[in-house]
Amino acid sequence: MLEIHPWGSTVEKLETPDRITFDFDPDVGLPWERVTEAAIEMREALLGVGLQSFPKTTGGKGLHVVVPVTPKLGWDAIKDFSKWVAERFTSTYPDRFTTNMAKRARTGRIFIDYLRNGRGATAVGAYSARARPGALVATPLSWDEVESGIKPDRFTVSTVPDRMKRLKSDPWADIYQLAQSISAKVRRAAGI
Repeated sequence: MLEIHPWGSTVEKLETPDRITFDFDPDVGLPWERVTEAAIEMREALLGVGLQSFPKTTGGKGLHVVVPVTPKLGWDAIKDFSKWVAERFTSTYPDRFTTNMAKRARTGRIFIDYLRNGRGATAVGAYSARARPGALVATPLSWDEVESGIKPDRFTVSTVPDRMKRLKSDPWADIYQLAQSISAKVRRAAGI
C-alpha cells in the first residue's frame, strides 16, 4: 500500500507553508475521548488567536488539527508558532500533554507533534490509505463528527468511498478558500 505524506506547502511556494498540522498522538491505552477532547481544545485555542482549523483522522490512533494559512511566513516561523501553541498546552496541562517525542515521556499523555511543521517534515495526506492492519484511511472530518466521538476505525479503504458518496458536503470544503494568517500580535507573543 502506498502512503502519501506531503509537505505543508505547495510546489509553487515551497518555502512558505500553507498548512500547519498539530498531530495528537495518544499513549497506548488512552481512551479516544481524550484525543477528541484535546482536538476540540486545540480548535478553541486556535480560534482564540484568530485561526480556523480542520480535523482529520490520521489512519492510526490519533487526530490531526490542520490550520490553513496564507503562504507568507517561512518554515522556521511556522514551526516556531506551532511549538509555541503546543508548549502552551503542555504548560497548562502537563499531566495530559507532552511535546517530548520520547515514548517514556508520553506515558498517560497525548504527544502534540508540532515537528510536522519543519522544512522537509511531512504529515499523512487527506484520504491516504495507511499501510497498517485494517487499511485505515486518513479522513477529513467535520468538527460535529469529532464532537460526536466518531472513531477512526470507521474509515477504511472499504468504507471511505461510500462515505464520499453519502456526504452532503465536503467537511473540508472551506479549507481551500479560507484566507487567514497568523497576526502580527500573535507572532510577537510567540516570539517570531
